[in-house]
Amino acid sequence: MNPTVGIAVILTVLQAAHCQMIKDLSACLLGQSLRVDCHYENKTSNPLTYEFSITKDNRKHVIHSTISVSENIYRSRANVTMHKNLVCLYLQSFTTSDEGVYMCELKATNDYTGNQIKNITVIKDKLEKCAGFSLLIQNTSWLLLLLLSLPLLQAVDFVSL
Repeated sequence: MNPTVGIAVILTVLQAAHCQMIKDLSACLLGQSLRVDCHYENKTSNPLTYEFSITKDNRKHVIHSTISVSENIYRSRANVTMHKNLVCLYLQSFTTSDEGVYMCELKATNDYTGNQIKNITVIKDKLEKCAGFSLLIQNTSWLLLLLLSLPLLQAVDFVSL
């Protein structure tokens, strides 16, 4: 086999094995704050970098990022949390002036497949309220355990009567 072809095949396999993929991007209102959830699948243990930005008036504004510098107008109002396969942006005091196209961009360190990007249009009057238990749903094993234990809890109540 030609060494050049062999190297190209190895790089292709490594790229497929070390990629992350944004599965879903959603937005909701949590009190007076905007929450943008960026769900992803990561097939590597390499550190993940992110960037949340907004495009309005045909201009990109960085809200919170580990890739580039956030803009001053968002620094005091923005916060990001990371959970398993989820990066959440919280933007406090969300108003109609914060409406626009929000972007989540993810990149795993030493990932040669490039950045993953997903957009969502956010309009305040069209946003749903965040579900109170939405973070619990993301830990499916905990939820499954709870659902499976309900018949046992009912049986204990019946026996104690």
